[in-house]
Amino acid sequence: MTAGWAVVTGAASGIGAATLRRFAAAGHPVLGVDVEDGRRVTEGLPGAAWVTGDVSAEETWQRVAERCDRVHALVSNAYTVVVRPLHETSFEQWRHQLAVNLDAAYLGVRTCLPMLGGGSVVLVSSVHAHAGIPGHPAYAASKGALLSLTGQLAVEYGPGIRVNCVLPGPISTAAWDRVPPEDRARSAESTALGRLGDPSEVAEAVHFLASGAASYITGSSLLVDGGWTVRKDSA
Repeated sequence: MTAGWAVVTGAASGIGAATLRRFAAAGHPVLGVDVEDGRRVTEGLPGAAWVTGDVSAEETWQRVAERCDRVHALVSNAYTVVVRPLHETSFEQWRHQLAVNLDAAYLGVRTCLPMLGGGSVVLVSSVHAHAGIPGHPAYAASKGALLSLTGQLAVEYGPGIRVNCVLPGPISTAAWDRVPPEDRARSAESTALGRLGDPSEVAEAVHFLASGAASYITGSSLLVDGGWTVRKDSA
């Protein structure tokens, strides 16, 4: 088994679960972290471990540090979102979204840094970092900050550590369950590929950026959005 843990947050479902399985398939011991108990995700995965806890809490990361000795990749993927305009967003809701989406990346990097020699960090941002979509002020602010943080960390900790970012577009996860079918269809049609993405497709991009195949890539951002960002329906 390849030395070095792959630590993935938000690993109980969706992109995080797919990413955990992708690293396990590549032979890495994997550690999933989520506020939900997602140990079912690790069933059948050799060398897998799980920490249930709030990724924006230092105590959770202390427990992560106790489980790991060397980290091959840290994937900061956990997120939360409250869909409402800024004037209807309470300060508590604003702060909670920034804590889970952004503070957790800070805590994760700070915790894993001593174990990451020669390793890699992948922050999971979103197309919301580039495009305004009504009802997502705190989410967009936190995802945009991750984009800036990627470049900063790449400079701060290179050449020993590479730091990159992926920006998923409309990906078919449980978050879409609240979206009416007609709106889901409209989102799919707004991509150049004409469909929603699968979490495994984002996981492949994350794994690539953390692998030796991307050894000269750092400080970069990779769109995984099926062409959602570039497609415009305009005369």
